[in-house]
Amino acid sequence: MARIGIYGSSFDPITNVHLWTASTVAHRCKLDKVIFLPCSNKRKDKTIKTADIHRWNMLQLAIAKDDRFIADSYEMDQEGWNIYTYDTMKYFREKHPDDEVHFIMGADLLVDIGAGLWKKGDALVAENKFIVMARHGIDMLSTISRSPILRNHDDGRFHLIDKGLAMEISSTYIREEFAMRGEPRYLLPNACYDYIKEHHLYQKE
Repeated sequence: MARIGIYGSSFDPITNVHLWTASTVAHRCKLDKVIFLPCSNKRKDKTIKTADIHRWNMLQLAIAKDDRFIADSYEMDQEGWNIYTYDTMKYFREKHPDDEVHFIMGADLLVDIGAGLWKKGDALVAENKFIVMARHGIDMLSTISRSPILRNHDDGRFHLIDKGLAMEISSTYIREEFAMRGEPRYLLPNACYDYIKEHHLYQKE
């Protein structure tokens, strides 16, 4: 039985922090694989102007040399309004029936799920295991204890992890730097930096 983590984001672009986070979580939680799951560009809660092919190509470049990392286009291929994390996790559990599948998320998402803000949130919590990464200012244990959705399933399915170092460089910051002719070279993999330069991504229109 393999232990697999599902790591979703827009990855627009993927950053060194994404890779460091995935590597740290894999090491601490004894994961055999981390599946990078770029989101659909049709989601109503995100504005993604970068073509899917560029996000996908940069992701492939970034993870090419780490055998633990895999990219999957499942959500990218879906219509944004039909995507719920519950259905995504059901898909991966069915795809890997003999393995243990975990959803990797930040503590900010734990707060939202606990507050009942996610569609199918009750079923999501009831049927899955989670790796929750600390976020500044969020008490994860208190978040679980205050939420009936979370505390009534607190049977070890929440693996709370503090990475031990706050690294908050975001994809947004990198896009802004490219747009302003800044220099974000060492915030993302060299191959992705070169790809962005070659394809003139994130430049002001």
